[in-house]
Amino acid sequence: MENIENSESKKVILAVDDEEAILDLLKFNIEKEGFKFLSSTNGEDGLKIALEENPDLIILDVMLPRMDGLTVCRKLRQEKANMPIIMLSARSEEIDKILGLEIGADDYMTKPFSTRELIARIKANFRKNENADSAMESRKETKVTIGSLTLDLDKFEANVRGQPVNDLTRREFEVLKYLVQKPGQVVTRENLLEQVWGYEYYGDIRTVDVTVRRIREKIEKNTSNPKILITKRGVGYYIANK
Repeated sequence: MENIENSESKKVILAVDDEEAILDLLKFNIEKEGFKFLSSTNGEDGLKIALEENPDLIILDVMLPRMDGLTVCRKLRQEKANMPIIMLSARSEEIDKILGLEIGADDYMTKPFSTRELIARIKANFRKNENADSAMESRKETKVTIGSLTLDLDKFEANVRGQPVNDLTRREFEVLKYLVQKPGQVVTRENLLEQVWGYEYYGDIRTVDVTVRRIREKIEKNTSNPKILITKRGVGYYIANK
């Protein structure tokens, strides 16, 4: 545990929320864990700080003045910023959560939220990314090809049918990476949540479905008849090995 805390001690977390009380609460708990804390009370400044400081993780409220959180998230992904983004919102509607995930957020929590749970998710995101980086450094083979899909594990790049896939988020890449290690083998949604997201997701497997749909939009010729990332109805997903 000590090693994990030391490895995380220099991590920078940016929180963007227009409620000062929430920022104060986050600052206290995040700094107590040994992280560096940055904050902003509006989306426009939050986006500027994110692009200038390149934090290791962003906690982003949906409802913000001057620029809403969904727009901030979308613009960050358009700028190829691949740090984990955890969305916060007072909204509980499923459509809001799905929209956040579809534009590139990694996680979504509804206010009021448990600070302990939020810290656990922050650490899980860091731990998962560090494990992924370590695993890639130890691999001799930096490219993996299954059928028409090629992943460059060093550069976080994907290539389909000879064409680059330019807008995969890190989470989407990690889903593909995990699946190509098991070509033709069906992986359950629960397994993907544990292995790619890095923590128990409280039964919310919808997150996996949304992420898979985003991936298919980027790698499949026909999303209604996918040939690369296949669904095993009622079970999970797999990469076709031919």
